[in-house]
Amino acid sequence: MSQTHEIIMSGFGGQGIMLMGQLLTYAGMLEGKEVTWIPSYGPEMRGGTAYCSVIVSEDPIGAPMVSEPSMVVAMNLPSLTRFEGSLQKGGTLIINSSLIEKDATRKDINVFKVPVNEIAAELGNPKVGNMVMLGAIIAAGEPVKTESMLGAFKKMFEKKFANKPELFKINEAAIQRGADFIKK
Repeated sequence: MSQTHEIIMSGFGGQGIMLMGQLLTYAGMLEGKEVTWIPSYGPEMRGGTAYCSVIVSEDPIGAPMVSEPSMVVAMNLPSLTRFEGSLQKGGTLIINSSLIEKDATRKDINVFKVPVNEIAAELGNPKVGNMVMLGAIIAAGEPVKTESMLGAFKKMFEKKFANKPELFKINEAAIQRGADFIKK
């Protein structure tokens, strides 16, 4: 049976939300899947809630809009408030518990609380929080394989990280730690 993953990722501008969406889309492309990525720009870029919609599917995608996602990723409280209600019944909600103390209000969904900021700090780089969350997304919903995500990351950043292999290693470790947190 083929599977379609419709995901909304949301957080403060500057948390790497758009990059998460681009990497997930690129990883899907590397697997030969059908993909869409729609960013939401505008006033959100100035510290408000920025979000993007991603679809990864084995089948052709009829429309790129995500209105009833199978997964919602909330990196901050306004994101949880805005998108929890749109999640389809039985869907997956991943909450950044470092910034969101509130629990999900719905009981008909799967909820994972990941201390993204703490894990990134443990790794020694607070900027890799979005990579921790990407690992959690892969482990919780399996829209793509971890190897594909790492391949997408390498392809997107090979020039930037050519002389800084440690930056690839920390991002790879962040993805793995996010996945491990979900699996435990």
